[in-house]
Parts: sequence; C-alpha cells; structure tokens
Amino acid sequence: MTNHTSPRTTPRQAPGWYAFLLGLLLVLLGLVIGIGGIWLITLGGSWYYAAAGIGLLFSGILMVTGRYLGVLAYGATYVFTLIWALWEVGLQGWPLVPRVVAPTVILLLVLIAIPSLRRSDPQHSTRQRGLATAMAVLAALGIGVTSAPWLRPASVFAQADTQEGPADPAAQAPVQPPADGSSIAPAAPTAPLTDRNSAQEPSAGSESDVVINPEVPHDPAPEGQSAEEDRSALAMRETGADWPAWGGNIHGTKYSPLTQITPDNVDQLERIWEFNTGDLPSSEAEGKYSPENTPLKIGEKLFTCTPMGKIIAIDAGSGKEEWRYDPMVPADAIPYGATCRGVAYFDVPDAHPYDACATRIIWGTLDGRLIAIDAETGRLCTEFGDNGMVYLERGLGETVPGWYSLTSPPVIVRGVVVVGAQVKDGNAEDSPSGVIRGFDAVSGEFEWAWDMGRPGDTSQAGPEEVYTRGTPNMWTIPAGDEELGYVFLPLGNSAVDYYGSNRSEQENEYSTSLVALDVTTGQPAWHFQTVHRDVWDYDLGSQPTLIDFPTDNGGVPAVVLASKQGDIFILNRETGESLFPVEERPVPQGGVEPDYLSPTQPFSTYHTLAFPALEEEDMWGMSPIDQLWCRIQFRRSHYEGIYTPPTSDQRWIQYPGYNGGNDWGSVAVDPERGLLIANYNNMPNHNRLVPRQEADEAGLRAIYEPPADSEGPLGEAGPQIGAPYAIDVNAGWRVKYTGLLCKEPPYGGIRAIDLATGNTVWDRPFGSARRNGPFGIPSMLPVTIGTPNNGGPAVTAGGLIFIAATTDNLIRAIDIKTGETLWSDTLPGGGQANPMVVEVDGRQFVIIYPGGHHFMETPISDTIIAYGLPE
Repeated sequence: MTNHTSPRTTPRQAPGWYAFLLGLLLVLLGLVIGIGGIWLITLGGSWYYAAAGIGLLFSGILMVTGRYLGVLAYGATYVFTLIWALWEVGLQGWPLVPRVVAPTVILLLVLIAIPSLRRSDPQHSTRQRGLATAMAVLAALGIGVTSAPWLRPASVFAQADTQEGPADPAAQAPVQPPADGSSIAPAAPTAPLTDRNSAQEPSAGSESDVVINPEVPHDPAPEGQSAEEDRSALAMRETGADWPAWGGNIHGTKYSPLTQITPDNVDQLERIWEFNTGDLPSSEAEGKYSPENTPLKIGEKLFTCTPMGKIIAIDAGSGKEEWRYDPMVPADAIPYGATCRGVAYFDVPDAHPYDACATRIIWGTLDGRLIAIDAETGRLCTEFGDNGMVYLERGLGETVPGWYSLTSPPVIVRGVVVVGAQVKDGNAEDSPSGVIRGFDAVSGEFEWAWDMGRPGDTSQAGPEEVYTRGTPNMWTIPAGDEELGYVFLPLGNSAVDYYGSNRSEQENEYSTSLVALDVTTGQPAWHFQTVHRDVWDYDLGSQPTLIDFPTDNGGVPAVVLASKQGDIFILNRETGESLFPVEERPVPQGGVEPDYLSPTQPFSTYHTLAFPALEEEDMWGMSPIDQLWCRIQFRRSHYEGIYTPPTSDQRWIQYPGYNGGNDWGSVAVDPERGLLIANYNNMPNHNRLVPRQEADEAGLRAIYEPPADSEGPLGEAGPQIGAPYAIDVNAGWRVKYTGLLCKEPPYGGIRAIDLATGNTVWDRPFGSARRNGPFGIPSMLPVTIGTPNNGGPAVTAGGLIFIAATTDNLIRAIDIKTGETLWSDTLPGGGQANPMVVEVDGRQFVIIYPGGHHFMETPISDTIIAYGLPE
C-alpha cells in the first residue's frame, strides 16, 4: 500500500504593522478618490480618478490581508497615473505636482513595505521577487518625470499657450470697415472669445464706443462758473535726477533716462540707507494696512506719505528726516486698507523761491481732505482752501468714515488739482458720488465738478444739493497732458459692481471708461469704454500712460490703457480713437440679468494679457485629492469663458478675476527700445450672487449699518443694498482649508511687448514659492511659481526693469532685453509698491517703500530703502 502525501504549504501570516497601516491608508485614499471620481464622471469630467480609486482600493485590500500582489496592483495603478499625467499635461512642472508627486511618495512607501509582505505571503513566486526592482525603477521614473521640467533652462513662458492670433481662419482675415462707414470694427461671431490678434498695423481711425463730447474741447466753462479760459500749459518737470510724480511724470511712463546701473553691474547693488516712518498699525488698524506708496524726489528731498497720510520729507542722499506733517487721520476712516499711493508736487508760477509755499505738496486723506503744505517746511499753506485744507465731503450727502476716501495722488494740470476718490464699493446703490473735482492749486478755490448725473453742469453743489450718488468713481491714478489741457481719468464701476439693472443711462455710458476731461472747463472731451454694462468689477485700475506712439508717419500722441481683463488699448490722445481695430465680439448671455447684459464686448487687437479659457485640467492642488475637489467644483460652476454672466443658483467663474490683468501698478514704457513692460495676474475668482433674504440671514451689513453679532457664513461678501442680490467673492478661487488656489500656477507674470506692433518679445512667470505654501506655511522653495503680484515696474535707459510686487517679498532687477532676473534682495515687508529711480550727487539710486499688504498677505513694514552701487 502506497501512501500519498500532499505538498506542504506555508501558511500566510498576518502582515507587519507597517504594511497593514499602509494598506489601510490606500483603502481610505481609494474610497475618497474613487467616490469623488464617480461624482466627477456624473458631472461630465475625467474618468481617471474613478479608475485610480479602484486601483488604490484593490491594492490596499491586498496589503491589509498580507498579499504581495498588493504591490503589483499599486505598481499598475502608478503606471496608469504616469501615462494619464503625461497625456493630460506633458512635461509641465507645476501641473505635474498634484498628479505625480503624492503617488510617487506613496510608491516609495510601498517599496519599504515589500520585505514585510514577502514574509507574510510566502507563496509569491520567484518572478514576483523581481517586483521590488521593477518598483524601484518605477519610482526613479516618477521622480525623473516630476524633476525634468525643473531641470530645463528658463525659457520664454506662455508663448505657446497664449493664442494672441485668432485660431479661427475667419478671424484672421483683415478687418473690413462696416457698410455704414463707421470706424467700429464689426463683430466676428465665429471668433473664439479668448483669441486676439496682436500683429495688426495701426489703423488711422478705428474705435469702440469712443464718444466725442459735443462740447468743443477748450471751450470756456458755462457762465457763472469759476474755471478760467486762459489757463496756459505749465512746464513739466523732467524725470531723471528727479522723480516728480507718482508715475515718474504726469504722463505715467515710469521711465528713467539714467544709465549708471546696467545689466553688467547691477549685481553690485547694495543698501545705501534705510528710513523708518514709524507708521505701523495700531490695534484698531491691525490687518488693514496696504501703503502702496511711491515717494517723489525733487531736488535734494524725498517726499513720502505713510498709510495714515502722514507726509515726511527725507534727505535723499542720507535718508535723514527733515520734517513731517501729521493730518491726524482717525483709524475709523480706513476703507479697504490704509493706503496712500503718493502725493503731488507743485511749483507756484512766478513765485519768489523764498515765498512761503512757493513749492508745495498736495495730497488727499482717508477722511476726505485735500491738504497743501510747504515743501520746504512742512507747514500748512494757509491761503489754500480753509487754512490749508479743502473738505471734500461737501456735496456728498450722507456718508460715514471709510466710505469716501482719497488713496491716490491727485494730478495737477495747468494749475488745476484734479481729484477723485475711492468710494468703498459693494455696499449700496445709494453710495457717495464718484464726482471728479478741480481746485486751484494756489488758492484751493473750487474750479469745477464733473458729475455725470448732471451733464453740462459743472457748478459746485450748493448747501442743499448732493452730487449724483452711486456713480462710478476714480480711485486710482490719473495721467495729465499740459499741452492739451486734458486729464485722463480711469473710471471704476457703479457703487454696486455685480448688478446693473438699476443703473442710470449716464452710469451705463461712463462706467469702466477712460475719460479725457478738459481741465479748463471740467467738461469731457471724449471717453472710451472698455467694458459695456460691467457686472464683473473690471474697473480701470491702471494709470494711463501717455506716449508718442511710433508709426511709419512719425509719432502719434497716444495713451496706453491697460485693463483688468487683460486687453491693452492704444488710443489717440486728442480724439480717443483707437490706433488699432477694436472688435465688438459676441459674449455669453443669460444669468440673473439677461435683458441688461451687452450682447458684445470690445476686444483689443493690439495686445492682451489674458490667457485661454479655463478647462478642467487647469485645476490644481497639492495632492490628487484637492485637485479632484477643484475639478468637481469647476464642473459644478457656471462658466462660459470671459464675461460669464453672474448667477445665483450656482457659483460662476470669473476669469480673469477682478485682480487679473494689469492693476494699479500700471505699465511702463521704454521709448528708446520701443518696449512696453507689463506685469499681470492670472487668477480666477469664484463668485455667487446671494439673494437678498439669504444675505440678510447671513448677517451681511453695509458700512453705515451696525455690524453683525458674529462672523457670517459667506466669504468676501458685499451686501449691495438696493440690488436684489449681495455678492460673495472667493478672490483667487482658494481652497478653504489649504489656502491654495484651485487654478494651476503660474498666477502672475511679467511681459515685454513690442510697442509698435503689440507682439510679445518675452514673457516669464514672476515670483518664487519661497513665501507661499499650503495652510499658510511658507514652502521656502526658491522655485519660480509665478505668484500674485500688486505694484508695477520702473524701467531705465540703462536696460533694467526694477520691480517688487510679488508675494515672495523680493525686489528684482530684470534685463529688459531678455527678461532674465539679474539681481534681487529680500525686503523687510511686502513689495506691493512701485519703485523709483533717481540720482543724488551723481549717484543713481533705486528707492522703494515695501510697506506690505493685508490683502496680499505679505508682512507690513515702515521701512524705505535706497539702493546704489558702491562708491
């Protein structure tokens, strides 16, 4: 009798604690990603996450039960992930981060678990023993794929991605004049809304919604008003040794002809002096400081204003204080932030140099005062207004502290001080007026008021009168032309930004427009509207830049107008006509105001800073989980590209957001090299119109109402009293818990544009990740990510761009020819301010006031820094 025995098998053992916990982690991740992936599929999104979730779940279960096959299952899932990531975004650094980095880290953890799984599953075959080697090769491949984009040399950014020329053949055809003979370019229904044509030749008379005022420019003011007929052009101080106005000069070019600092020696820059203003937030003002200041330099003195409007004169060579004047602005006057972008300087014509106030500093305060002080002594010019002050609340009607504030310097043209104001928007339709007023720079006497609600009437509001409430205001910096006698006003939107059906016809006509105002009459000569019936808060924030635009027939006096939506327009300075065709293109309709929205919007064919419309794969995060969440939110949101109509039943995506394109930092122009320099933001907002009842229940309050007892559930929200909806804005579209943005980097860049053609010369992401990271924790990575930025450039004849602006607290010197950063320095606060370039005793200085910014979440500082080459 023969005995037959069965082959002996080694029983499977329980996995080690490490492999068991790793398996549980994979199970959890698989459930989260798999369920989220199924949700995304139901919304019409990518299938990857559901498939990857199944793979993670399967591999995790196998590891928990001690099976070596769990390693193989994860390896297969990882290979699938790599293939999908490369198919979707290719070798692009930041887009690969959420797709590959976390899966690669998990792959390394799985490698560590292999010995434990071998012991617990002795049935694995000899061939399976080679799996460890294969997994190691996979990990190396994943690390290589993730690292490859960062090892490539820096190159021109966004050229392949930004379709500046229309992709549609019909849109590439030359613009034909309309049959009616007008010069407005016809709509191109088939042209994609994100496409632009940046290589058009200048057109002698193309325009979009430019309105020539029937009043003849330079006509005297109506009888009985005080504007003088015979105001003649005054000499304009030159930029060079001095920096006599916020933008370098009242033309706003931000260009210095100095050449001492060059690309060859800029790396030798060192700090020459530092000055502390002493103006730091009190307990009442904590979290509300955003100075944004650029000083002036006249002769041997530097003049700066601090966040609370204190004026300080500093010796430009030594950094020593000479005098200061404190207007005693109360903390409750702070609107969005404590901001004083700058002051204006004025030489009184024919005054004796030793006369009191022969030279003077004029500026506005957060509590609505226009003040003049002696530039030599800092004492009030008592003959100006009421003992040195003009109280601008006259004629405004009901207001409260912080609702009507002056945050930008006035512009002085032909001896007329022209002032607008920041009216804190989003509060109520019945807000203080956006009226623009002119005052005599010597006496402070009222000259005129341009109130769009009183067309033709430029008189001062009487004791019982009120300037038209709720009208668009000018919170930013205007430009001026002494020869024409014009001041160029970049207007904002009506007091309620995101709802327009209640607006007057005058508001519809002038909102989000550049207005050329004649300072001798207070009457508009022309205006050019960049957004029709704006319900996106695309107010004009950038200072206009006055240049001689190069053409084959010589220079044409022109104005460069950059916008938040990204378009850059080139307009004839005297007539407002565009030198390049402006196309009226169809835009999405619908939303809560289908009968109000304009069916078309103007698009510049000269140049745009805007990027193509967002897609699901543009969503981002620090891991696959938050990227999946952002993809789901993208699919749940209303989005039809630029000018997506605001909605209430679901969130809508605004791209670019209200801080997109070019903002108050403005552009700079190098006239010698024919280059226009623009830094920009590239971020969306995630918004929702909130029905009035819901807004009331959430505790939204206007500035004039008592605050709610506790913080409401809405984010950055405005009550918009008088409209049927409040507004809830997620600026930058940030994920609530991580603080990261849902859109992939870069979030900002800087670009050089050929002035004559509008073609891009170079374009680079701008700002490193060193001060940015999830949960507000700085990553300290010296890697360029392209951060949000606020503040503009200064350019020099020496071939350099000086700019701070980014959230990494650095000031940079950039080669204007190549875009390469040649020098940088770490600032004590956020550099949300424009630098200036001057000369002191034959030595070129670069000066900046890096005061930080509460909205940009950069550190606050009271330090002014002067840089120069070693002596």
